[in-house]
Amino acid sequence: MKKKIIAVALLFVVIAGICLYSCKTNKNTADKLTLFGNIEIRQVDLSFQVSGMISKLLKEEGDMVKKGELVAVLDESDYALNFKRAEAEVASVLAMQKEASDKYKRYAPLENTNIFPKQEIESIKHVKNRTEAEYRAAVANRDYIGNQLKYTRLYAPDDGIITVRVQETGSYVQKGQAVYSMAKTNPVWVRAYINEKDLGNTRYGQSVNVYTDTVNPQTGRKREYKGQIGYISPVAEFTPKTVQSADTRTSLVYRIRVYINNADDYLRQGMPVTINVYLNSEGNTGNNADGNN
Repeated sequence: MKKKIIAVALLFVVIAGICLYSCKTNKNTADKLTLFGNIEIRQVDLSFQVSGMISKLLKEEGDMVKKGELVAVLDESDYALNFKRAEAEVASVLAMQKEASDKYKRYAPLENTNIFPKQEIESIKHVKNRTEAEYRAAVANRDYIGNQLKYTRLYAPDDGIITVRVQETGSYVQKGQAVYSMAKTNPVWVRAYINEKDLGNTRYGQSVNVYTDTVNPQTGRKREYKGQIGYISPVAEFTPKTVQSADTRTSLVYRIRVYINNADDYLRQGMPVTINVYLNSEGNTGNNADGNN
């Protein structure tokens, strides 16, 4: 009899434990939504605005760059000579313009008198106006050539990391031809998809935690990042093959973008991550400033 009582008691304990675990699991499920996605980082191809031969490449793949930092230089010899020629043209036209202007100033008071032929004064005035126009054109041409000379130096448009060095020193490149590929440091976001049944529990500015599959050796836990939902697609689409979903592949889902607030160097383009969306968080109900999708 005692053995039966003990067995029944143990059975009740096991059932109670299962109930407690189930209640706890259900509470966690009600408090958060788990999604899966991949890291997205904006990338840009760096290229010169003029053509020429590359004389210097200052960065290698994997190098960090700061906004405005010089990364490559073209041979500027011809551009520098053209600029000097344009400057000389401006000086020459300016001298003619000044001479024509001074001459007109001397003869202008005689325009309404019979001392000097009116037709001759009109001719002097036309020369003055023409040289003024020629001077403005020369200045514009000099400024244009000056810009071409500046474009022989390539600068980083933003903070980032050089991912691909496309060209080598001595290569001749055309205007707009890629020299480097660069991944921007910010912004970093996660592209993920959410089922229609969960769409009503998400909103702009909602707090999330993002976890990578990599374990941080200092903490012994997966690397964790804080973020918020910054974009929710207004249009449903079929689940892409790369998306991990518990439902069938033909289910309609909505694409979302999660911005990571504390991104670091351990996040890589395309890296798979797990997202916990906290349904009870207040968050920011306003739309994210970046409305790109």
